[in-house]
Parts: sequence; C-alpha cells; structure tokens
Amino acid sequence: MGQTDTLLQERPSQSVVTTDNSAENLYDKCQSLARNLWWSWHPEVINLFRDLDPIRWRQLDHNPIALLKEFTPERLEMRSTEMVLFSRIHHSYRQLKEYVSNSAHTWGATHAGVLGAMPVAYFSAEFGIHESVPIYSGGLGVLSGDHIKGASGLGVPLVAIGLFYSQGYFKQHLDQDGYQGEEYLETKVDNLPMEPAISTDGLPATIQIETRTGPLHAKVWLMRVGRVNLYLLDCDVEGNLPEDRELTSRLYGGDERTRIRQELVLGVGGVKALQSLGISPGVHHLNEGHSAFAPLEVIRQAMQEDGLKFDEALREVARRTVFTTHTPVPAGHDRFDGTLVEEHLGPLADSLGISSEQLMGLGRVEPQNEKESFCMTVLGLKLSRQANAVSSLHGHVSRRMWSHLWPWRVEEEIPIGHITNGVHIPSWLAWQMKQLYDRNFEAGWMSRMGEPEVWQEIHRVDPGEIWETHSALKNLLIGFVRRRLSRQCRRRGEDDSRVEAARRVLDPNVLTIGFARRFATYKRAALILSDLDRLNELMNAPHRPVQLIVSGKAHPKDEPGKELIKQLANCRHDERLTNRIVFVEDYDINVGRHLVQGVDVWLNNPRRPLEASGTSGQKIVLNGGLNMSVLDGWWAEAFNGTNGFAIGKGTQHVDESVSDARDAKEVYQMLEEKIIPLYYDLDIDGLPRGWIKMMMNSISTLAWRFSAHRMVMDYTRTSYVPAAGGLSCDMNVV
Repeated sequence: MGQTDTLLQERPSQSVVTTDNSAENLYDKCQSLARNLWWSWHPEVINLFRDLDPIRWRQLDHNPIALLKEFTPERLEMRSTEMVLFSRIHHSYRQLKEYVSNSAHTWGATHAGVLGAMPVAYFSAEFGIHESVPIYSGGLGVLSGDHIKGASGLGVPLVAIGLFYSQGYFKQHLDQDGYQGEEYLETKVDNLPMEPAISTDGLPATIQIETRTGPLHAKVWLMRVGRVNLYLLDCDVEGNLPEDRELTSRLYGGDERTRIRQELVLGVGGVKALQSLGISPGVHHLNEGHSAFAPLEVIRQAMQEDGLKFDEALREVARRTVFTTHTPVPAGHDRFDGTLVEEHLGPLADSLGISSEQLMGLGRVEPQNEKESFCMTVLGLKLSRQANAVSSLHGHVSRRMWSHLWPWRVEEEIPIGHITNGVHIPSWLAWQMKQLYDRNFEAGWMSRMGEPEVWQEIHRVDPGEIWETHSALKNLLIGFVRRRLSRQCRRRGEDDSRVEAARRVLDPNVLTIGFARRFATYKRAALILSDLDRLNELMNAPHRPVQLIVSGKAHPKDEPGKELIKQLANCRHDERLTNRIVFVEDYDINVGRHLVQGVDVWLNNPRRPLEASGTSGQKIVLNGGLNMSVLDGWWAEAFNGTNGFAIGKGTQHVDESVSDARDAKEVYQMLEEKIIPLYYDLDIDGLPRGWIKMMMNSISTLAWRFSAHRMVMDYTRTSYVPAAGGLSCDMNVV
C-alpha cells in the first residue's frame, strides 16, 4: 500500500447539507471554525475568512477571532450575501466536524491502537502553529506545531502540553543604524482560540507545585489543533507572588531562576495538569530538555499510586518516556546550579525519598562530581529509554557528545538514535502549488502525501505550468516584501523618497535568494558578505543579476547576533547593494511562509555539524524552490547531486576561520559556476529547462521523505508504540 498505507482520514460526507442561513447560525459556524486551529492549514477556510474583509484580515495578523469580533451576526449575514459565502461556510463547518469526529478511519487507528486509551503526552516549551497565536520563537516551536498537526492528520492519539506566554516572543524593530530593538506586546486572551480546561471535578483546572520558597500556581488553557488538544499552563493567577504572575509572560526571557521555574511549571506542572484532567498518558514525549522534570513527577505518582520504590518506578517510567534532543552545541543545553535545583525540586525529592545529592546526580554525567552543574538534557537521557536526535548526522554528533553517560559502550552503541525532522505539508504548501498538484496528481493525493510514488507525478507536469506557478508566487513574495519595507521606512520616519524606493525594490525577473532564521553566530548569516567586491559583481551583473531577501531575529541578549543583523540590514546604505539586499523585520511564521513559497534558492550555511536538522529548506522543496546548503542537518541526507546545491564536501576544518573562508569561497563559486548559469539558461520559450528539471527532482525525491506525516509515523512505529507496549524498536530511521 505504500509508506502511509493509504491514510483514510476522511470519507465522503453522508451528511445532509444544512440550509439554515440565519445570521445567528452563520455566525456560530464561523466562530466554531475560528476556535479550532484546523482552519490554519486549510486554504479554503483561510480564504473564507479573508473574503469577509481582506484589509482587516491582514491588519489583524490573520486572526479570525479578532476579525469576527468586528462583525455582528447581521453584518456577517450581509457580507455573506454580497460574497456568496453561505455554501462555503456550511461546507467548511461540515468538513471540520467530520474531521474531528472521524478518528476511527485513520492511519493512527490502524497502527497506534495501543495508544487509544492512553495517549502520547507531547511536551514542548513552544508551539508554532500560526502567526496569530504568538507562543513560539522559531524552529523548535514550528517543529512542535508541525508535529501535533501531523499527529492530528494521522489520527495518532496525542495530547500536547506547553506554556501560555501572554507577551510571547518579542516584536523586532530595527533603528536607522540597523540595530535590533525588542518590543513585548500583551496578547489579548479573548482574541485567541483558547478556553479554560475543565478538570474531572467540573471546575477550571489549576495546579500547584511546592518549592522550598513557597508554592507556584498555574491555570490550564485548552487550545484545539484539529484532533489534538493542546494544554497551556499560565502562571498569571491569584495566589502567586507578583513576580510569579509574570513567570510565563515571556518566552525565553529572564535569568536562570526564571528559566528553571518555567521548566518546573512545564514539566512537573504539565504532568499534574494531565492528572487533574483525568488523562493517563501511555507515553511521555519530551521535546528537548526544557520539560525533563516531567518524568520525576510521573515517578512520584507511580510511587504513590502503585507502592513502588523509587528505583522500580524510575525503570517503569523511563520505559514509557521518549526524549528528543535538538541541540548539537554544548552551550545550548540548560544547566542549573545546586542551589536552584534544591530550591525548586527539593520538595519533590523529599516525596521521591531521595537526597539532594541523588537528585543532582540524575542531572550530572558524573553523579558524584560536585563541581558539575545539573543538566536538563542529562536528566532527560537518564529518565528515558527511547532517545533520538533529529537527523542522521545529528545522531552521530549526539552519541559522541553524550558518550560519557555510557562509558562502558563504544560510540556506535550509545542508545541515541535519530528520527529526521519533517514539515507539515498542508501548512507550508502554497495554495497555487496545491492547485497545480491537484490538477496533475491522482485524486486524494494529500491523504497519501507520505508515499514516494505520489510525488513522482511531478515529472509529468508541463514545465511551463510549473514555472508559471513559481513565477506567480515570486511576484506575490516581492509585493509582500515591498509593503513590509515601505512600512519599515515610515516607522523610522524616513523621507518620502525612501518610502517610494522601498515600494519599487526587487525585480521578479531576477534570481532571488532567501535567507531567514535565528541569528545565532554559528549560522553565519553574513558569510555571503565576506567579499563585497565579488558580491557586487555577482548581484549587479548586467544580464544575470542576483538579489537577496534576509530576515531573522537575534536573542535579546545575543549581541554578536545583533551585530550580524546590523551588518546585513545596513547593506541598504551601500549604493552597490541597496536594491539587491533587503532585510525584512520581525521574522515570524507569516514572513517565513511568504519566503519559502516565493524565493528561487534557499541559502543555509551554518558551521557544520552545528545544524541539528533545520526544516526551512524542507518547506522550500514543497513550493518548487531549490536548496543551496552546507551538508549539515537534514541536507546531509537529502542532497543527491540532482535535487539542489551543496556547499562544500561534508567536511569541516579544525580552525573555524579556515572553514569560514573556505565555505565563503564555495558559496561564490557555486553561484558563479552553477546556480546563475543554470537559472538564466533559457530555451526558445523563455523557460530555464535545466532549472525546472532540478525543481522536479527536488520535489520528487524530498517532499514525501521530509514531511511531518513521515516523521510522526516514524515516532509512532519506533518510539510511541514500543514505549506503550514494550515492543522492540529501531531508532535509526530516515
């Protein structure tokens, strides 16, 4: 049957189409659609909301709840009459209801039955589901969002646990000198698709966590993401000290004490929340070390309920715990000193019947080494029996990094496998590309998107049709960038000539490169600026020019990252590059979506092997763009010589400066000798046939393989089901 065994996600509706077009009925149905984030990956529903008021839709950051607040039922009925929306509203509402209720005919029902009564509990510090729900900062959050969307589509029984950040991550604004400023805005809860989660006693769920300095309290919100319930803990409640009411207000903000308290709420509080809701997970999946305190609370509950001793409970809980590490950089793993651990975990250690030193030992590579701090990743690895990295190369890096935890094993036998990340195709696939696939692929192809055979149909598509679709998306991207740049100029108070120039920047006929990600120094955002004279020649070549669109944020405390942003943003002051390199402020899911759908080439040049996986380049594939990347993360196992471009040969010099210089030279040579000639080599019809062939090769070889559906199926088969049922597994899946 193929990779997905033909996902039976939705059967043809047997429902009777309602004819109730009353104002109240239409309004209620639109509210129901808006309050389940299922709409965010269904273009027909997005278009429905947009058609209600296109201008306000854009101004409100594509938030349907905020939009509907500006409508009375009567006004909605009038607008529906004007735009002939009645049947679209009824159809979308019926689709949602059928989707949510139809879990018996899914891939998960067939392959993950053991999880039906006791679902997977998926913990993550952030979830990037849609730009209108700002509880994410970047790649980890978007990966978490794609994971639970994939689980929803497959029907894998799963609930998700995170934190509600009332101010989210910061809004980015650059000043005249290109320096990043941060602004935190309060999110209106009533503009979000959330409601209080109800505990088994019929009251809004709350939790309490004991610490040495007093209790921490949190309430629990419920957010619906298709078939998946996402529970978010919020410390802004009565009973908390003023500083603790602010504890969950900002993502990745504050000092180490703030961080450990957030992670205590996420891990221990998350487990307590599930207990109060009457949910008994069969598996706990810890997405990165932020939630590694969770198994300690599960152990405590097992000791209390089943009379187990600590060591017995630990073994049982670890067997049912899955841990995913995303960080190949030692400095990226959270570490805390003994004083902070004792203050926050001391009461829990007392309940577990272990000493402070025993507790510290769980977070140390060398348990008796008093000079070693407490590491959340070490704790996660020790309290799980299913551990994985997020790409094949990252698996090798992680086994080497943590080999000291298993000194009696050779590196190849360290029990950390890998499951390579993937992206949620419906969320990142442009509507225009979906229509192209719908016209040329077999009917129902989206229910089989994880099967290689489905994507081979791309080779039968007319090259002109692919190029026309890509060109339309590129024009949409350039229009978006022009609007954003002109607003940036106006906000900085620049004169009208600057604003007008921003409205004309970029050329849809020019080879366009995209670079957007977190501005950590190892990602080497400014590598392409290494030789400005050579870059000038490339970008301003008379007949074969190049242009670059850049976006991304640096952590507020990362001054080197801010300097990189400044360096790239200030290219607008260089007469040679002012119309060739642009920086789009406030990188988020919306900006990322436009970029991955419209650029020709996606540039990724981290220092190898510091990119654990990376998923932005996978989104490019879906929309016909090509990757130009260092052979790191996912690209190290994706590149085959005909589906994109590789920077380097998959090696790195021991001297970082040598590696940087070598890779910069490779970037320029790749552009000069391969990318630019191939892009501008047009046939008599004006089509770059060689380029289009590479686009087809990229789609056919990579789209299915690096999808969230494939990723979640791998987790289910090799981690979730074995953890719940005790079956053997092989973590080395690609």
